[in-house]
Amino acid sequence: MDIAEARKRYPDKFVTPEQAFRHIHTADRIYVSSGCGEPQYLLRALVDYVRARPGAFYDAEILHAWAVGDTPYTDERFKPNFRANALFIGNQNRDAVNRGFADYTPVFLSQVPALFQRRLIAIDVALIQASPPDAHGYMSLGVSVDMTKQAVASAPLVIAQINSHLPRVHGDGFIHLDEVNFVIPHDEPLLEYRETVADEIAQRIGNYVARIIEDGDTIQVGYGSIPNAILANLRHKKHLGVHTELLTDGVVELMRSGAVDNRHKCLDRGKSVAAFCMGSQETYAYIHDNPVINFKTIDYTDNPLIIARHESMTAVNGALGIDLTGQASMESAGKAFFNGIGGIADFMRGATLARRGKAILTLPSPTQSGNHSRIVPFLREGAGVTLNRGDIHYVVTEYGIAYLNGKNIRERAMDLIAIAHPKFRPWLIEEAKKANLIYRDQLFIPGKAGEYPEDLEIRRVTRSGLEIFLRPAKISDESLLKDLGHRLSDQSIYNRFFTRRADMPHEYLQRFVVVDYSKQMAIFAVLEHDNKREEIIGVGRYFIDEAAHAGEIVLIVGDDYQHQGVGWELLSYLTFLAVKRGLLGFTAEVLLENKPMVTLMRRFFEEEKGFQVEKKLQAGVVNYRVRF
Repeated sequence: MDIAEARKRYPDKFVTPEQAFRHIHTADRIYVSSGCGEPQYLLRALVDYVRARPGAFYDAEILHAWAVGDTPYTDERFKPNFRANALFIGNQNRDAVNRGFADYTPVFLSQVPALFQRRLIAIDVALIQASPPDAHGYMSLGVSVDMTKQAVASAPLVIAQINSHLPRVHGDGFIHLDEVNFVIPHDEPLLEYRETVADEIAQRIGNYVARIIEDGDTIQVGYGSIPNAILANLRHKKHLGVHTELLTDGVVELMRSGAVDNRHKCLDRGKSVAAFCMGSQETYAYIHDNPVINFKTIDYTDNPLIIARHESMTAVNGALGIDLTGQASMESAGKAFFNGIGGIADFMRGATLARRGKAILTLPSPTQSGNHSRIVPFLREGAGVTLNRGDIHYVVTEYGIAYLNGKNIRERAMDLIAIAHPKFRPWLIEEAKKANLIYRDQLFIPGKAGEYPEDLEIRRVTRSGLEIFLRPAKISDESLLKDLGHRLSDQSIYNRFFTRRADMPHEYLQRFVVVDYSKQMAIFAVLEHDNKREEIIGVGRYFIDEAAHAGEIVLIVGDDYQHQGVGWELLSYLTFLAVKRGLLGFTAEVLLENKPMVTLMRRFFEEEKGFQVEKKLQAGVVNYRVRF
């Protein structure tokens, strides 16, 4: 039905704002629809009403899940009338909360509807926005279903701004005119949330995260420049699903491009599911009456048990900081409140419980000023631990990916230091040593020479069809290298090290992973397993002899992967890097009885490359001099 028909059927519901506001009493708790669903006209009218009638009511609480529009009720002159209470902190109320002029209630947003229903947070008035009623009298809550649906059910007084700009969205967000006490028609454009342009750091993080997300994953991604960059990097993916709290422009673009089709979702197959939307007018037009989009209440979208039922659920969220043990804070920077708990913990925990689920935390390595590291030895005093040490699988900065799942404190500390900003790594190493988080004798090479050269990563397929990842050594590779060492046979150890040693102590291993790339090169042949675990199956290194301007080369391949072309690929790549660097050749010492290596040297350097090779046999050792 149109507004005129609704007026005829429900004449008592159509009133002026002043008539509706007369029913608000002192100390009432007033819920306001979330985010871009905020009824701007009603809020302005309410403030104008109190400005004209200062004694109309006192000590009313404005309860907001997320304030995106103006918040005039936080003005000092309205202090006797209003006190704002935020369930999530945004730009509009952050200053008021931290100055003590407004309150913050830390809560998992998934629990808010139950708090309303049980009246542990008792709602007296709900100021909402709704679409015009249909022929049956049903209106849509549009872009703010979340906890607004339960607020309508719980509040004795519901005042609705009817706005024809509000999209009519399929799902749980329909309410009937009978559920509303007063209706105030007023059309105005919805609030928009424009994503900030992704900078180079955000783009690098987005590229790394895109490596982790796989075809067929169901995703949840937060808001801001980094999530925007992540989503932009997913356009080449196939059959993604969406189960999220917030629907953004970036998600809609993935739907338009065909990357999201929800074909493989376990729940709500074929539907993108969200609780609310913050985006552009183009996005609002796209979700209007679109049957592939379902908005549900936030106790469904953010329920960890529901989230965990999605196979390959991948949750991607940001943080203000993380410490070397894996504790992360989203809601506060030290003692200053910044955001809120929101749905991050629910989604990350749900993803960790899901079959083949992935929980990914993203953050730039430095603070916005560039003067401090976001990766710190321990969280600052006052920082809220939004995610504990067991909630995170991956941490991604612009310097790479750290995989924490199943890692001990020492391993995760080294992994996180490896992706911190280079200028803070020496400090983190020293602080971690002092706190006994890592070995007291941990080696570290500061400056450019010790930075991980990501541009040297390549993928190869060996002659036997084995897909391997050739990459430089990382300071966090010690445990992986130890695993390789203990898988080697006694003969392989003797062939490589000229010794029968069986132990692989830290003091020995760290020399292989802490690399001064100005003086040597270390390339590992890695297998990437389905569970995202890496396995080192081969090692190739050369050490630069500055006097001869040549490299001394060493190779080792795990017994299970010998005779499959791994050594050939390592030697080929090391040769390429050495030639590119301008080295004149290689030297090597190989036991005569190490027939596979002797054969490899002949076939590669002499037969394949045609290099000049000098060989001398001395005490059972073949000394090679290869000239490029």
